[in-house]
Amino acid sequence: MPRALIIVPLVLVGLLFSLFAYALFAGVDPKHVPSALTGKEFPSFKLTDVSNEDVFLNRLDVIGEPMLVNVWATWCGSCKYEHPFLNSLAASGVKIVGINYKDDRQLALTWLADYADPYVVDLYDPNGVLGFDLGVTGAPETFFVNSEGEIVLRFQGPINDQLWRDKLKVVYDEMV
Repeated sequence: MPRALIIVPLVLVGLLFSLFAYALFAGVDPKHVPSALTGKEFPSFKLTDVSNEDVFLNRLDVIGEPMLVNVWATWCGSCKYEHPFLNSLAASGVKIVGINYKDDRQLALTWLADYADPYVVDLYDPNGVLGFDLGVTGAPETFFVNSEGEIVLRFQGPINDQLWRDKLKVVYDEMV
C-alpha cells in the first residue's frame, strides 16, 4: 500500500483537529449569544403596562433616548439577584424599560412593591410575544437601545456592579 494513502488521512485529521482547537481556544466567549437584531430597530409592539392593564404602550412610547430594556420575571431567580443593581443604575439616571416576561401581573406588582421599581416603563408581556420578537431565550436578558431605537447590544444573564464596570458601562456611555 502506498505510503501516501496512510499519510493523507492523518494530515487531514490533524488539520481538522487544529481547526477545532483554534475555534475552542481562540478567545471566543461561549456565553456570548449573538443577536440577529443587533444594529436593527427595536421591534414594534402593543402591550399594557404592568401597573395598569388599561394603558397600552408601543415602540414610540419608549424610544427617544438611550436605555436598557430588561427582560425579567418573578419566577426568575437570577432576576432577583440582578434587581438591586438595576435599582442602583436607575437611581444614577440610567433609563431602564422593563419587560415582565411570561409572568403573572399580580405577582409582578407584588415584586415591584417589595423590591422597588427601577423601570420608567414596565411592559407586561404575559405570552412572550415581544420576547419572541427579540429572540429572548429566558430571563434576565438586557438590550442596550440607542436614542434612535436601534439595538446596540444584547446581554444574557444577570448584570452586577463588576460586570457593569468592566464591560457594559462603556457600551452604555457610547450610546449617551
